[in-house]
Amino acid sequence: MTALADGHLAAPATPQTVILSVPDMRCAGCIAGVEGALTDLPGIDAARVNLGQKQVRVTGARATAPRLIAALSDAGFAAAEMDDSALTPAADTKGRALMMRIGVAGFAMMNVMILSVAVWSGAGEATRDLFHWISAAISLPALVYAARPFVASAATALAARRMNMDVPISLAIILAAGVSLHETWIGGAEAWFDAALSLTLFLLIGRYLDHRTRRTARSAAAALTALEVPRATLDTGEVVRTADLRVGDRVRVAAGARIPVDARVTEGRADLDRSLLTGESLPVRATPGTLVAAGETVLDGHLVLTATAVGEDTGLRRMARAVAVAEGARGAHVALADRAAKIYAPAVHGLAFAGFLGWVLATGDVHRAILVAVATLIITCPCALGLAVPAVSVTAARRLFEEGLLLKSATALERLAQVDAIVLDKTGTLTTGTAELSHLPPEAAAVARALALASDHPVARAVAAALPHIAPAALTDLAEVPGDGVTARWNGTPVRLGRGAAGTVLELSGESFDVTPRETLRPGAARLVARAQSAGLPVTLLSGDRTEPVRAVAAELGIADWHARATAEEKLDLLRARAAAGQRVLMVGDGLNDAGALAVAHVSLAPATALDAARAASDVVLLGGDLAAVPAALELARTARRRMLQNFALAAIYNAVSIPLALSGLATPLMAAIAMSSSSILVVLNALRLKVRS
Repeated sequence: MTALADGHLAAPATPQTVILSVPDMRCAGCIAGVEGALTDLPGIDAARVNLGQKQVRVTGARATAPRLIAALSDAGFAAAEMDDSALTPAADTKGRALMMRIGVAGFAMMNVMILSVAVWSGAGEATRDLFHWISAAISLPALVYAARPFVASAATALAARRMNMDVPISLAIILAAGVSLHETWIGGAEAWFDAALSLTLFLLIGRYLDHRTRRTARSAAAALTALEVPRATLDTGEVVRTADLRVGDRVRVAAGARIPVDARVTEGRADLDRSLLTGESLPVRATPGTLVAAGETVLDGHLVLTATAVGEDTGLRRMARAVAVAEGARGAHVALADRAAKIYAPAVHGLAFAGFLGWVLATGDVHRAILVAVATLIITCPCALGLAVPAVSVTAARRLFEEGLLLKSATALERLAQVDAIVLDKTGTLTTGTAELSHLPPEAAAVARALALASDHPVARAVAAALPHIAPAALTDLAEVPGDGVTARWNGTPVRLGRGAAGTVLELSGESFDVTPRETLRPGAARLVARAQSAGLPVTLLSGDRTEPVRAVAAELGIADWHARATAEEKLDLLRARAAAGQRVLMVGDGLNDAGALAVAHVSLAPATALDAARAASDVVLLGGDLAAVPAALELARTARRRMLQNFALAAIYNAVSIPLALSGLATPLMAAIAMSSSSILVVLNALRLKVRS
């Protein structure tokens, strides 16, 4: 850096990149607001929002996290810096590859079908042979490219001496193409190119639908790690990487910043926001000697800390490891379609082999026996079975999205249908902190709003939010005193908004008004609990907050089983104990202290306002604020499971009709194409009948 004539330092010429988490972004207007607020800053070259991940990437010579966060705060968006190295890549190369294969298979199938119609309509022998060769020229390259995912998966399974659904699929495609090429070479009357392509197309569609539901799930452990503070300021003023800190290092943390490591307060006094980390609804006072944890936010003043745990030893990292382990355990859930595949694959192979053997023994015609075996493999190949679950999942996901719920996991619907108990967090999940200020006289309300707008303290924000239509009073000499509140003068009279004997008070003209925020229930909270209990689902309230607020909310909602002051580890242990006892629990939470419990629960849900790590650990995200959507999701999940089972039944009926035709030698390529298409369409139509009951 070089000194300018006015004594200031010039900004570094090298562009820097900063990634911020902006969880409040919802729409195109938010994108424009965020990008506009950042690009208006001097020294910022570009700001690009990723709405899906609620992140913004900022580049520029003066792109520093505190400066960018302050600009977004002024624009009405809360933001936090993220560590780029800890984030998972966003490119969906697998999805794009599947879409390319679907396009190739679909284009080839349509062209081959046109030729096949002419053959089926009674084309002459010469025309038939020509069309078969043209079909081969189109089909074989297309199948080599489009069917590769199935063949590669089948080869891997066979190398490991196991069976999966891709083994009969690959065998059917390879045999259909091989036999068709042989029949074309010898001038045979039948070729199965169209059936092989339609089989590949329908199964690729099912594979893509399944991939899309899995793609939305992102590692909660990675999100937790990315939320760590990437840089810290030493007591000497030197800025270092958090990863380079050692136990005993002295670190300075300013107002509005997050604490980088577990530490003990050495100097200073400030309020700490622990709501997302511990679930405590009110700020906690930190003074010399107070133990603080990585991830907590300093609300006012500044602190000098002495590091007591760094790196892998911090509570945040321990939580990340617990979440990673929990995710792995939950990933062992075997999907309904996978369980069906274990039965289906050997059954199909057995039938095809039996058909081949039977025809050889009965007629001695090996050529005819091979055609019967191929017909059996093709006509019984699991198009309908492959679409049975994805078709329902995608339809249900769309229905739930319309109700304000976003499914993130491929097996979330199946697990939601199995729920037999519910565990609820309190702060930020069942409740929101607001101030009830209808008792304030008009002048006092105007002063209170003006004082509240001068501070970013959570209590001040709650007071300001409670007076949205009040014009703020004109104040002078505004000042914020850490731990005491905001002071000013109004018409020459001292006024203050801050701590009182029993909460938050507004002091005005010798009077003191109580403006303490009170927890209020989220919309739909009472309905969620009532409907769950009426359905026979036991409900547990599990919170890290103090005993009295937890008891009050439990009493208001009629929840008999409640736990207060629960740490993240205790929440995790309780969910594990419930699972060991055979309960299939739906966990609903929003904070870092809920991330482990969300990951280990049988199925989990987080509000859209939750911390990114909690949303990442959950299977379902509540996009709106109404918790009444949760029981609707449980009901739809049960209906969706019934639809999946019905689709399996349709596939079974289809096989019961088609298998005798194939084994008797009556199945033609035309019959195979019609049968496969009809069964797939029936499965999709059955899935479209899903509706959400209010």
